[in-house]
Amino acid sequence: MSHGDRRSYWEVGSPVKRVLKRMTVVVLAIACLGAAVPAAWAQGVVKAQFGDWQMSCDTPPGASFEQCAIIQNVSAEDQPNVGLSVIVLKTADQQARLLRVLAPLGVLLPNGLGLNIDGKDIGRVAFVRCLPNGCIAEVVLDDDLLKALSDGTNAIFVVFKTPEEGIGIPVSLNGFGEGFAQLP
Repeated sequence: MSHGDRRSYWEVGSPVKRVLKRMTVVVLAIACLGAAVPAAWAQGVVKAQFGDWQMSCDTPPGASFEQCAIIQNVSAEDQPNVGLSVIVLKTADQQARLLRVLAPLGVLLPNGLGLNIDGKDIGRVAFVRCLPNGCIAEVVLDDDLLKALSDGTNAIFVVFKTPEEGIGIPVSLNGFGEGFAQLP
């Protein structure tokens, strides 16, 4: 068989090329869907202001009804390029309450995201995934955490650049309880 007679797997129409093309389309579709989640909140309609929290509502792709969240976007006082988006919502089935934090790319993932409310260390939570616009940490809001956030004055979310260097980012809790109570 001469070199010209051999069929390359990389030729148009070859089985390998078709599979690779399909995989690329699937990966791009998944990436677009994942990136749309935080972007949807950024594009939502601001319905109300509760202290330092905004209630933003939008109809997610494929959903038949509007979903709302209370949101606060903040930056570190000494490093304005390090910011967080703090998003609190009830799941569409109303079965869970979530605290979702979008942290910037470049944070140290194994150390997770720390939380301190009015000087009391609440703990750390792991990052669950990273998207092109940042990494997401998420926790189910149990009654104790919801009460601490509602009754509190200030929270500090801590991200890590190195294992030793944590960056505390202050978040005002002014209006949190009222805003959460108004979530549909």
